[in-house]
Amino acid sequence: MDVDVVGRILSTLPEDDDHPYRTGPWRPQTSEWVADDLEVVEGEIPADLDGVYLRNTENPVHPSMKNYHPFDGDGMIHVVGFRDGKAFYRNRFIRTDGFVAEQEAGQALWAGLAEPPRIALREDGWGARTRMKDASSTDVVVHRGTALTSFYQCGDLYRVDPFSAQTRGKEDFNGDFPVQWGVSAHPKIDDRTGEMLFFNYSKDAPYMHYGVVDEKNDLAHYVDIPLPGPRLPHDMAFTENYAILNDFPLFWDPEALKKDAHIARWHRDMPSRFAVIPRRGQTSDIRWFEAESTYVLHFVNAYEEGDEIVLDGFFQGDPEPADNGMGDKWQRAFRFLALDRMQSRLHRWRLNLVTGAVREEHLSDSITEFGMMNGSYTGGAYRYAYAATGKPSWFLFDGLVKHDLHTGGEERISFGDGVYGSETAMAPRVGATAEDDGYLITLLTDMNADASYALVLDAARVGDGPVCKLKLPERISSGTHSTWAAGSELRRWHTADTAADAVHL
Repeated sequence: MDVDVVGRILSTLPEDDDHPYRTGPWRPQTSEWVADDLEVVEGEIPADLDGVYLRNTENPVHPSMKNYHPFDGDGMIHVVGFRDGKAFYRNRFIRTDGFVAEQEAGQALWAGLAEPPRIALREDGWGARTRMKDASSTDVVVHRGTALTSFYQCGDLYRVDPFSAQTRGKEDFNGDFPVQWGVSAHPKIDDRTGEMLFFNYSKDAPYMHYGVVDEKNDLAHYVDIPLPGPRLPHDMAFTENYAILNDFPLFWDPEALKKDAHIARWHRDMPSRFAVIPRRGQTSDIRWFEAESTYVLHFVNAYEEGDEIVLDGFFQGDPEPADNGMGDKWQRAFRFLALDRMQSRLHRWRLNLVTGAVREEHLSDSITEFGMMNGSYTGGAYRYAYAATGKPSWFLFDGLVKHDLHTGGEERISFGDGVYGSETAMAPRVGATAEDDGYLITLLTDMNADASYALVLDAARVGDGPVCKLKLPERISSGTHSTWAAGSELRRWHTADTAADAVHL
């Protein structure tokens, strides 16, 4: 393995830090690496695995102003590229405006999720709540050959080179980016049309917008999605002809908001609502569907079947888990992040476009979340979802379940005690002939070996164990969202003799 440190970032975190989401598996990095010809410690890199796996996550470098929340950390992109039976690794901080300002100041300047906005040291800021730092640390997608990172409470989209992980500035949609509201995490890419669908939200009426960016990167469509008040949507879905947005009954308490306190409450007597709109439809075209009260952090997919839209996502049985007095202070404080406390299960809603009726059912009794699928099937009928299992009482992914949505069968793998993964992307094999003909890729944080690895599994036979396991140059922080971009989608990838040439090294 050919390794170099190409950057080090100033961190002011205390050496005796005891916060569990800044230490242990979540210990942040300060080094930026270039590593070529990654060491294969198990198996062999498949010759038909071709493209890049990208993962975004929070990686804090400064203490919070008062109370650190795991979603406050600065964004860091990790890239593992596969080509010609070899692999390379890059990681970089995302150079957001907030990151640069705090590096210059040597301290936090904006209030985090668990802090009141009024304590921020600057009057400006980003986010639906306002006066937050846009860390661009939540999600990552690839549109038109460029990676775009995003922030969960709306902000800028940062352009990131999918090979080098270097920040290339902000996306502007050819001059029409909705600067005032920004874009929420989890924009959706339709590989068939080249479009990117997105939404945003704020505390100002109409409280939500929906937009479409076309294959030329123009903002081709942007309309109001009026809501009864401020909401906290996190994800959306789409089919061939429709976009599906939501109004869930977990949102900021209205009375607390009057005092500038942002306290999320589950209003369990209110229904969940889904907005179905034609992909280029107007506000007047929206149809609302009511369903059982819950909150959904992430959807897997949606598709049309006869008169119905089939929507799959993770239903939370308890979106606001009570403090049961169990565990230490940290487990109790962050119980809202533990999959087992939220009782997150794969669920299906059927929205009938003719009758307006909604049918719903659990697809699994297993506690899972952060579901991924073969991106070639997004927006259409599909069979397989790959979802993370969680360490009880913690925001840590300890394994993976392959859900067969036709048979109800499940195949699972455990990463092992003290080993934690990231969201697992599905990479179709070059020349794939079936939905699960390909590989699953995740990054592991192994506390036992004090090391990190890129893990590759056979998507058709998850339980068989690793196809290959590659060592990274440093133990990385446990992480969340990821994506896969095939080499065929990337500029320069197949016009260069080697992967290193393709990334201009």
